[in-house]
Amino acid sequence: MKFILFWLLLFSFIGINAQMLTSVYFVHNSSELNDESKKKLDSLAQLKTNLTFRVFGNCDPSGSIGYNKVLSEKRANTVSKYLQEKIGNNINLKSTVGLGDEKQINDSSTEELRGKNRRVDIFIEQGQEISQKEFPSFLNTNISQMKVKETFSLPNVNFIGNRHIWLPNGNESVKQLFKIMKDNPTLEIELQGHICCDYENFDGKDIDLGTFNLSWTRANAIKEYLQMQGIDSSRIRAVGLGHLNPLIYPERTENDRIKNRRVEVMLLKK
Repeated sequence: MKFILFWLLLFSFIGINAQMLTSVYFVHNSSELNDESKKKLDSLAQLKTNLTFRVFGNCDPSGSIGYNKVLSEKRANTVSKYLQEKIGNNINLKSTVGLGDEKQINDSSTEELRGKNRRVDIFIEQGQEISQKEFPSFLNTNISQMKVKETFSLPNVNFIGNRHIWLPNGNESVKQLFKIMKDNPTLEIELQGHICCDYENFDGKDIDLGTFNLSWTRANAIKEYLQMQGIDSSRIRAVGLGHLNPLIYPERTENDRIKNRRVEVMLLKK
């Protein structure tokens, strides 16, 4: 309830109808981006839909009011500068603001909670939606026409919510993927897992394993299937991209959520 109230107050403060897209986090007394944060921002910069971002920096309450205000501005400016170097004409950075320690999302009573307050929040304006065209199918594209580092979809390979088990209608596609790998013994791929819905955290919880790397366990589930069928593990890399590349945002229906629970394929070597 407190968390919901916080966002209502923050939207009021911002003065716009906004939707939270993601957050990046910082270590104590720092405005430097870590590798995970850069990965998140790289992903945002790849979105194809025209969007307007607003960037808000925050601090935990351990410093003085004046110091925290300056630090939050540095964090917001670091994120904006990084995005500006990456984004194309399809994304507009409308504002960059440092809020100091005024907008806490918890009581900072533990180091873990303080870490959640050392953040930059990225919003998109209400009414703007992400609806990306799906990549071409890996199963229906001629290998000779594929390019290294190109990404492809695995049609119908979608997952049960909070689990790394794909839905039954994906079985045939996974079998076809195995056949392609078997028939092309020099082929190497990267399986990229995705989740839906959880925009506060980078990744989701796999309720079967109890781990917070759901996007990776989805990609790894397909990798393990291919290995069981005889494909050497050295030819398959599994990575988790969390919630960073939704096909549809915001997810309004279960069908929207299912589409975002997916695994895609990047070609690493022919």
